[in-house]
Amino acid sequence: MNLAQRYIIFAVIATVANISGQDLVTRVYAGPWVLWASIFFGTGVGLVVKYMLDKKYIFNYQSKDLAHDSKLFFLYSIMGVLTTVIFWGVEFAFDAIFATKTMRYVGGAIGLAIGYIVKYQLDKRFVFTESSVS
Repeated sequence: MNLAQRYIIFAVIATVANISGQDLVTRVYAGPWVLWASIFFGTGVGLVVKYMLDKKYIFNYQSKDLAHDSKLFFLYSIMGVLTTVIFWGVEFAFDAIFATKTMRYVGGAIGLAIGYIVKYQLDKRFVFTESSVS
């Protein structure tokens, strides 16, 4: 399996984890902040899953120790801020336009796909390099 195929499969896995996390929150919480709570939780779940898969199977990167891994995860997360804005923007737009949970999830999946393409380029150039975290 080539790099692009692995990346796509891992992006799909992280997307399913994200959307599943969002759906879990909507099933257990129905308060006024349900949209925000579900998106934040889903984003966190997807971020952790994607980091672990990318580090090991996409970039074949070995952390030196827990402190190094923590710094690397922080840098990975920072690079994800821009892509999260893309993801959330598309998801919120779909929610505003269609006003259904299903279409919000479709928007989330589209936003995540766009974001993952951008994120790969950022991670390749700035995160998983020899000089990224010393």
